[in-house]
Amino acid sequence: MDPSFSLLLPPLPFIVSHLTKAPSLIGGKMANSASGMAVNDECKLRFLELKAKRSYRFIVFKIEEKIQQVVVEKLGEPNDSYEDLSASLPSNECRYAVYDFDFTTDENCQKSKIFFIAWSPDTSRVRSKMLYASSKDRFRRELDGVQVELQATDRCEMSFDIVKGRAL
Repeated sequence: MDPSFSLLLPPLPFIVSHLTKAPSLIGGKMANSASGMAVNDECKLRFLELKAKRSYRFIVFKIEEKIQQVVVEKLGEPNDSYEDLSASLPSNECRYAVYDFDFTTDENCQKSKIFFIAWSPDTSRVRSKMLYASSKDRFRRELDGVQVELQATDRCEMSFDIVKGRAL
């Protein structure tokens, strides 16, 4: 090979590292390179509405494997409770959720924190657990404004007392 040709190309390790880190496009949406999951635009839109307008108390997200996207499954009304969110999570399937938790500090100040919950019950399929685990970090980064992250495999790991303790 002509030695002058090699001067035009970047070093091979540079090329390989950028190819392995590059996100792929699926259906016109950016996809997670680890799992291939894209994030539906409605997820980000509804999250912004929860964060800025307080239009929802919680949002439950689900991975639709057929279309390779994270989508909104359920929107909690502003007056819904934490128990309503907990009841919205299936006992044998993984989900992601965000919850807008309002509380009063010891100094009597009203505050709010947005929780990200990665729900992965022990009874869910192994494939589903792996898919949700490999997609979580990228999806979580799409939700700018989450203050606390919680991972739960059963309801006692995401009890209201745990949420309250993590918020303070």
